[in-house]
Amino acid sequence: ERGGNNSFTHEALTLKYKLDNQFELVFVVGFQKILTLTYVDKLIDDVHKEFRDKYRNEFQQKGTLGILNGTFDFKDDFMRLLRDAEESSKIRAPTVMKTFEQSLKSQKTVKCMIETRGEKPKEKVKNKKNKGSKKEGTEAVAVPGKVSAGDKQPSAAGDREELTKDEILQKNREEFFRRHMKAGEKSSKSPKPEAQKEKGKKPRVWDLGNSNAKVLDYSNSATNGSAEACPVEEFDPDTALGDRNREPGRLYDLEYESDDEAEEEKVIQNPSKPSTKKGGLGGMFGMLKGLVGSKSLTREDMDPVLEKMKDHLIAKNVAAEIAVQLCESVAKKLEGKVMGTFTTVTSTVKQALQEALVQILQPQRRVDVLRDVMDAQRHRRPYVVTFCGVNGVGKSTNLAKISFWLIENGFSVLIAACDTFRAGAVEQLRTHTRRLNALHPPENHGGRTMVQLYEKGYGKDAAGIAMEAISYARNQGFDVVLVDTAGRMQDNAPLMTALAKLIAVNAPDLVLFVGEALVGNEAVDQLVKFNKALADHSMAQTPRLIDGIVLTKFDTIDDKVGAAISMTYITSKPIVFVGTGQTYCDLRSLNAKAVVAALMKA
Repeated sequence: ERGGNNSFTHEALTLKYKLDNQFELVFVVGFQKILTLTYVDKLIDDVHKEFRDKYRNEFQQKGTLGILNGTFDFKDDFMRLLRDAEESSKIRAPTVMKTFEQSLKSQKTVKCMIETRGEKPKEKVKNKKNKGSKKEGTEAVAVPGKVSAGDKQPSAAGDREELTKDEILQKNREEFFRRHMKAGEKSSKSPKPEAQKEKGKKPRVWDLGNSNAKVLDYSNSATNGSAEACPVEEFDPDTALGDRNREPGRLYDLEYESDDEAEEEKVIQNPSKPSTKKGGLGGMFGMLKGLVGSKSLTREDMDPVLEKMKDHLIAKNVAAEIAVQLCESVAKKLEGKVMGTFTTVTSTVKQALQEALVQILQPQRRVDVLRDVMDAQRHRRPYVVTFCGVNGVGKSTNLAKISFWLIENGFSVLIAACDTFRAGAVEQLRTHTRRLNALHPPENHGGRTMVQLYEKGYGKDAAGIAMEAISYARNQGFDVVLVDTAGRMQDNAPLMTALAKLIAVNAPDLVLFVGEALVGNEAVDQLVKFNKALADHSMAQTPRLIDGIVLTKFDTIDDKVGAAISMTYITSKPIVFVGTGQTYCDLRSLNAKAVVAALMKA
């Protein structure tokens, strides 16, 4: 799925690799990263050709078992190729000066180099004429003046003798546009309609709202804003929980209902389609044109399909750069691969792209929060999760959803209010804490308070509050600490430094980046710069980076799910939680196949 990048760096080593899809071989060369070896690409190409040509018959006759059981003596050949590559990089042929026959000057004739008096070079005349035509065009748009036919004719007759055919054509076009603009102005002066609209604006009446304005009028309220006289808020658990038939504590998979009436592969045809008037044979040959019968795929076969796939991915909100890399990796994976009879190029490319997308979304290391919390319990310490992200993506709301999920699994939660900048941030968390305690009162848990808020107000140091909250949770026996941080843009260096300090000082068990599913190219920029800031401003030798992703507002995007691909591709980190609504139960785990099904939907 990352075949577009033909190199990989690990600590002090760099690996470059090349795929041979026809015989299913991988050629890898490794060298010290500090060395700048200019001959590596030549070496790997030469080794690939030599090895394949030498053992081609064994691959074709014996198959995979022959490769596994066979012995391939290639050391002498490799050393020879290595020496040749090294020598070729040292010996560079001196640059030879071009002869007169190879230069552009020799191609010019004597006639074109002669200049007569009063005549300017053609290129300069063209440039000036274009500039003049632009000015004339703008003047015609701004002030469409009336020019008499007598004024036009002498100038046109004088110019046409010196102008070329292209310039005369350009001038005729300008005159045509001027005439049409005048005609448009005349037609626009139409009489006013007899039935005029009623003046004034009618008040909007919402379908689901209350049409009685007196109910919404609080201007003469007698309470005067005092806390005692204000009516007590009625809290309905059904509105906060949503689905009452769910299994408590279970994190359901993300679902997507695909419209697969009949799984017929749509062959993406070229724009120049054969017309149906030519008879039935034209349609038959057009259908068979996309079929490959027992031959190896070439880049020319795949390019039209890959171009349409790339546009499709970008339309589904995948970042443009990542869409290009994905299509490039699919091309490298399939190039040279032998296809079966009656297999379309489109279906093959689509299948390979689907497999690559599923592979990207499936994490290399699965984050199991419940298992890690139980492991921290055995060591008698709280499990610390830090949330970070840009402004307005839903960090506090999804922190409350995760709190509810942890409480339903029997873990006590301490929420650390480390957003000391945004007005109302602490009050928002306090409201969530009050509601979560109403849903899970202490009497249902043996007198134990399941969720509590740790806050120190506004304008304080966020890293210090997080440290105090972790210490308080350890002393009071809380299982999990959820640290809410202020939203910040990835370009704000002082705020990114403060976030790196909070993470470096408190060393949380899990750092979650909260991103919304509405973004496209911006997702790549956010994640790259957040990771870079955490690495640059960390005091540790091995800096702590983002461990996982919380993807929010997933219910607002229909099938434009490309942000999930962009985020996981750029960081290789898993999407741990997906926010799908406004209630506490609207939290899901990512289902890679469901996301890819939505992404590939036409």
